[in-house]
Amino acid sequence: MSGPAQNHARVPASASVRRFGNQRPTILRRIAGTTLRHRKLVIAIWILVLVLGGFASSRVSNRLTYNWALPGQSGYDTAQKVLATFHNGGNDTPSLLVVSAPPGESLVGHMAEVDAAFTSLREQVPQFRVVDSGVTGSKDFVTAGGGAAYAMLFEPEVTDYGSQHTLTNLQNRAAAIVARALPADHVSLTGLGQLDQGSSSNGFGVLAETLIGAAGALVVLAFVFASLLAFVPLVIAAVSILTTLLVVLGLTYLTQVSYIVEFLAALVGLGVAIDYSLLLVTRWREERARGADNHDAVVRAVETAGRSVVISGLTVAVGLVALVVLPVPALRSTGIGGMLIPLISVLVVITLLPALLGGIGPRVDWPRVRKEARPSRAWSAWAAQVAKHRVPAAALALAVLIVATLPVFGIKLGETSVSAFSKSGPARAAYDMLAAGGVPSGALTPIEVLTTAKAGPATAAALRRAPGIATAVLPPGQTGTRHGLSDVIAIPDHATLNSTTMAPVSVAETSLRNAPGVIGVTGEGPINQDFEHAVFGNFPLMLAVIAVLTFLLLARAFRSAVLAGKAVLLNLISLGATFGLLTWFWQEGHGSSAIFGLPATGAITFWLPLMVFAFLFGLSMDYEVFILSRVREEYDRTKDTTRAVIGGLARTGRSE
Repeated sequence: MSGPAQNHARVPASASVRRFGNQRPTILRRIAGTTLRHRKLVIAIWILVLVLGGFASSRVSNRLTYNWALPGQSGYDTAQKVLATFHNGGNDTPSLLVVSAPPGESLVGHMAEVDAAFTSLREQVPQFRVVDSGVTGSKDFVTAGGGAAYAMLFEPEVTDYGSQHTLTNLQNRAAAIVARALPADHVSLTGLGQLDQGSSSNGFGVLAETLIGAAGALVVLAFVFASLLAFVPLVIAAVSILTTLLVVLGLTYLTQVSYIVEFLAALVGLGVAIDYSLLLVTRWREERARGADNHDAVVRAVETAGRSVVISGLTVAVGLVALVVLPVPALRSTGIGGMLIPLISVLVVITLLPALLGGIGPRVDWPRVRKEARPSRAWSAWAAQVAKHRVPAAALALAVLIVATLPVFGIKLGETSVSAFSKSGPARAAYDMLAAGGVPSGALTPIEVLTTAKAGPATAAALRRAPGIATAVLPPGQTGTRHGLSDVIAIPDHATLNSTTMAPVSVAETSLRNAPGVIGVTGEGPINQDFEHAVFGNFPLMLAVIAVLTFLLLARAFRSAVLAGKAVLLNLISLGATFGLLTWFWQEGHGSSAIFGLPATGAITFWLPLMVFAFLFGLSMDYEVFILSRVREEYDRTKDTTRAVIGGLARTGRSE
């Protein structure tokens, strides 16, 4: 083994080239050589970027948006017209402000006071449209028996963290105004937003989730390296994540960026950076175990494992950037912002990591309990058995994947069911009180129909006759009509949350088709329906873009169309199994309650399958690239396919 003096000796690039043969130096070898020659400068630059990234991380949240625009879709375009006319409603579901009498009593005797309280709210908080029994004359806003009454609060649009904070303050103010006017009654807020917050109130923020993930990763890295090197990938991950957030912050000054990017940058960035670091560091240790001095070990690791890292990073980026073909600006910004994650991680891994390994690497590789001179015995044995019994092994693996895939044929897309929201808390208690009093769950997701002022009354009457619609009202005055346009509020029999509960939306649209004066139908249900059409109507295009680009990239990298095609096909099969397990676990609730205390969600959020597909396709390709790259290297060396497969898996299995 080379001594410390040899490990830190500066070796001319020409000498390095001679050691690896007379072939022309590759780009990665040149990068490694340049990085090692200017190691201190490279580290200093990345430290500066790290500091700037820390500064950006505290500010980027306030620059991200909640905007889920669907330009060109009927429901969304109608919602924009509602917002332009009334300055509230349209895109977002209303909050329900519930007034309940003391136990055993009724509001029937003093509904005039309740109506007056809501009128006072309407005057003091003009940002809200308050729709209640007093303004509409409808008894549908009072529970059976008169134990409770509610008002719909149509609220200003939430587009970012700042507007969410403002809305929360307005909601609290509204509840306080009504509570002061009705001191003998109980006042509470419920609605989809409040129920959802209650169901996730015990969750972690992005920083806490990242730290938990890092702690778990450290345990795994400690097992893999059995030395202080376990901390090095975490350093690389920290630099990668903060650098990505710095670039994302700059991107927010050029275009809107979805809040999803922040979570992905932290959590996906953590996994990607650690994966890439693990592969390169493992190869570096392997080269040193073979007798190479530290300089040559770093160069060789960058040239071999670094190549796999670059290919993998490009593959992940392709999966993400394919989101730009979807006509949803939020997903497009997620694709562009998410694409930065693997590319920046690759840049950090092939520059900063070699600089660290070229300096402190040998010192932190202590106590070196685990050696890299030989391939993993366990993975060698596993690979040998699979190669020996390849047909039964392939059949068994395929059978497991098919069984895991089956539940996907029952997937439901949309918001989760009401039963999957919080089971306790003020919002849940208020909702349960309304439900017990006969208020339909559709009050959580009212349908808004924008018409001309003249057509408003006839539209409301038509909706009341439509099957699946519990009631429809047109509030008088400024609450229901402004600037010659009316907003008719229809309450479905049940909440229109996912693809299996859209019947009331279809009925409303059919009933009003060709009706005079009707401009459009909007609300939670219509917009969810539009989202499904816009996104999944373009899903085949996104799939084709990812598959073709990935195939071309891998065919070029592996010099084999068969290997590239096999990689794409296996990843599609594994994605099907992932979606099946996602449906089985979350939608159907097999284990979600026991593990996380959450019942069956009843549906999978519309955008989640797209995000899972884009990221998982790229991330799962990581391991495909890592293994196949090493298998290809072993085959070029031995010209024996079986030995190459066993050797490649034995060398990379533990790193996966």
